[in-house]
Amino acid sequence: EVQLVESGGGLVQPGGSLRLSCAASGSTLDSYFLYWVRQAPGKGLEWVSVINALDGDTYYADSVKGRFAMSRDVAKNTLYLQMNRLKFEDTAVYYCAADPAFRFLVTLPPRPSDFRYWGQGTQVTVSS
Repeated sequence: EVQLVESGGGLVQPGGSLRLSCAASGSTLDSYFLYWVRQAPGKGLEWVSVINALDGDTYYADSVKGRFAMSRDVAKNTLYLQMNRLKFEDTAVYYCAADPAFRFLVTLPPRPSDFRYWGQGTQVTVSS
């Protein structure tokens, strides 16, 4: 059983930056696809990004491409999301998730059942 714990959320002004972390325990995630998804207030889940733990390939939703960067520290078994040039519309609860299958943009919107493991989420609020 894998446990995922997100951290790093908070309040930031437009144009600012935050780095989210997702610490995994219980097992390594070497054979998983690792995801960030988000849910804005009053809206459904939205894909943010995915990384293939085997080769490090990353993919991003158009809404965050060029502003967000996903990475992984294998030694720490931790996933990161560096968020730059934040916008009001980035306000959401951000979840990390893991699944053996590549599901990014396969289902629209993403569903909790798409992932074997979920974190509890971390709130990001972009406000002036």
